[in-house]
Amino acid sequence: MKKVNWKNWLLAGFLIPSLAACSTSGSSGNSAGDSDYPKKSITVVAPSGAGGGWDLTARSLTKVLGETKLVDQTMTVENKPGGGGAVYLAEYATQHKKDDYKLYVNSPPILINNLKKEGNSPYGYKNTTPLAQLTKDFGAIVVKEDSKYNSIKDLMDAVKKDPKSVTAAGGSAPGSMDHLVAVLPAYKSGVDPKTVKYVSYDGGGEAIAALLGGNADYIATDASAVGEFLKAGKVKVLGISSTERLKGELAEVPTFKEEGIDADFTIWRGIFGPKEMSDSAKDYWAKTLKDLNDSKEWQAELERNGWQAEFKDAEEFASFLEEQEKQVEDLLKSLGMNK
Repeated sequence: MKKVNWKNWLLAGFLIPSLAACSTSGSSGNSAGDSDYPKKSITVVAPSGAGGGWDLTARSLTKVLGETKLVDQTMTVENKPGGGGAVYLAEYATQHKKDDYKLYVNSPPILINNLKKEGNSPYGYKNTTPLAQLTKDFGAIVVKEDSKYNSIKDLMDAVKKDPKSVTAAGGSAPGSMDHLVAVLPAYKSGVDPKTVKYVSYDGGGEAIAALLGGNADYIATDASAVGEFLKAGKVKVLGISSTERLKGELAEVPTFKEEGIDADFTIWRGIFGPKEMSDSAKDYWAKTLKDLNDSKEWQAELERNGWQAEFKDAEEFASFLEEQEKQVEDLLKSLGMNK
């Protein structure tokens, strides 16, 4: 009777197939595609320093997801500043494109940085998976309380007559968001945007200080940032880039369209996943982020931060981004600052 080599039989019959199965199941390296996603901690990246809008959005998001138990796994926020979000996006698009456990917060600069000529990024929203729009804000055209300009029409008439006699300012670099909001009403009023005198400051706070100090005739900034100055009687808000009037302290401020300027611009904040995100992770976040938006805890968080609710699911968000990309490209082209 032939002697059976049990050692070889065991290796051939059990161990080797088992190793192959392990190799197949673990090949992604990040558990992408697992049906039990998520099964480890999740990082949400804010591509800025602490305290800014992206950072606050990321921290509010993770806090409420944890408090409501919508996400059982630990969620942490990681700050990755640089280049108005462009530096980290390059890393995200190349080094984390399959990492289901790393999410990313951004806003219109993800479009602007990809489209502008100077300091541009080769990466944009198409190098990610848009998951949801979470909030919205709008641009505001603001002057000092004692300014001679009492309407956006008065201001644009002055810009038309002598562009260099009117100084616009904002808290971001030329070609960035505040600059685009500053020239949008001029562009739609028939003024060559390249002739608008724009001075950039390091953040909205410095831009408002420049306005109050008499170093600018008007500024473009986020509507949510001017309420306290309006309430204190320090500024007048001439127009808002929304499609309809806002509530609260800005309820009496007309929209650009009400003032005869056919323009609007949404300053949104949203959450993105990696470009090659697994279907299981996409499905998980589609449900989780919808449940987040529907929760009273998230609505309270929006109110606490002075944010307006505007939820768009992945499909709606991607469609909106495509539309706004065209608007941004058109504005940059009018400034001669497109690629």
